[in-house]
Amino acid sequence: MNWDDLRMFVVLAREKTLAAASRRLGVDQTTVARRLYAFEESLGTALFERGEGRWRLTPFGLRTLERAERIEEDVAGIVRGAEVEADAVSGLVRLTCVAAMSSEYLVHHLPDLYARHPDLVVDLVDTDENLNIARHEADLAIRGSRPMRGDFIVRKLAVIGLAVYESARIEMGTDRDWVAYNDDLMQLPEMKWLESHMGEDGRIRLRNSGMGTLCGAIASGIGRGILPCFIGDAHGELRRSPPGDPVVSRDSWLLIHREARESARVTVVANWLVERFSTDARLLSGFRDSPNEAQSSSTRR
Repeated sequence: MNWDDLRMFVVLAREKTLAAASRRLGVDQTTVARRLYAFEESLGTALFERGEGRWRLTPFGLRTLERAERIEEDVAGIVRGAEVEADAVSGLVRLTCVAAMSSEYLVHHLPDLYARHPDLVVDLVDTDENLNIARHEADLAIRGSRPMRGDFIVRKLAVIGLAVYESARIEMGTDRDWVAYNDDLMQLPEMKWLESHMGEDGRIRLRNSGMGTLCGAIASGIGRGILPCFIGDAHGELRRSPPGDPVVSRDSWLLIHREARESARVTVVANWLVERFSTDARLLSGFRDSPNEAQSSSTRR
């Protein structure tokens, strides 16, 4: 059954004459009559009684009109919903990233996103597992390395700089002890840098994978540690050791599930993340004197 035939039927039932219906539909009277005759023939029964130039509904036509008007309302609802979706973004978007990125950076900027889209809801999932987005358990992911496989749209967000930090309570450069990630994260570039620069007299006094714990340990004087500059620089009890540019830089990537990319709300959040990271590129890079150096990801020796 063709919706256009139903639409012509509804209009003719309301207007009651071919002339009025054709004006309403923007087609000639012959077309309206031909389509309605064909519609009745396909149904195998009459919808109208014709007389004196007017089309009056049969009992079956009356029952059909009631159902057709409900369909008409549903179609109109779909059109209105599409118009609303185009102008206003609402609903849930699941974004996964490491806990430090969500707690130390994203949550401070989300009010800007919510101000633009008051009906948007963000579910921040603290994890670094690519399987989450691959199984469509998340719409977006921020990762510290570019995946080699997976059905993702990948966009580079920023260069993240990392520097050595020590407690501001101690004399500059006197601490030889370290705090570091747990053994399962020793493959990260910053941990490889630490292994090659710790020295024979250096030792790791504390291991933990929580950024808050490491910051607290450094501030209390347990040892030095390598932190993202946007986190370390924000803590007044910490200072770079030695002062200067990051010792390690690595790229941050945005992963977008291809199916989720069709959603307006996912697109809005993805574009906002790109804009946000671009605005804070200098802050995230950690470079103080040579911002152009932050355009490439490298390990500084």
